[in-house]
Amino acid sequence: MNSDYDEQERRIASVLGSDEVPEVNDRTLVAYLAYLRKGLRFPCFVTGIEGFDWEERYVFGDGSKSEYERLKKCQPSYTDTFELLGFDEEIDQGYGILANVKRVKDKKSFTLPLADSRDRDEHSPNYHLVDDYSVWFVKNR
Repeated sequence: MNSDYDEQERRIASVLGSDEVPEVNDRTLVAYLAYLRKGLRFPCFVTGIEGFDWEERYVFGDGSKSEYERLKKCQPSYTDTFELLGFDEEIDQGYGILANVKRVKDKKSFTLPLADSRDRDEHSPNYHLVDDYSVWFVKNR
């Protein structure tokens, strides 16, 4: 294993008060949400890591390019930049922590799984917070 991965594992375990990275469950999601609420600095701008669920047909399949462009006007796209405004109170077992965001270009609001997002700025203090959460959620659920 490389040292960057080991360091990330240590950070995640520490967030959750453990010596090893625990699995995703209601308790650990609540703990991670509390940590993010305390640690994130605003403004925080995020984008998608890869196509959101609705986009898969267009990004990886045979969906029409013109239809995709039309739908991107009313749906959130992984190519958009969003301002992270906060989090839903409820946690979803399938999607984890849900982020309330506003799309920068048109101010439309959406609720997105935080695990599908990353901070736009790799030098931001928020970058590791969001990335660590995403990695933990995807690998340990």
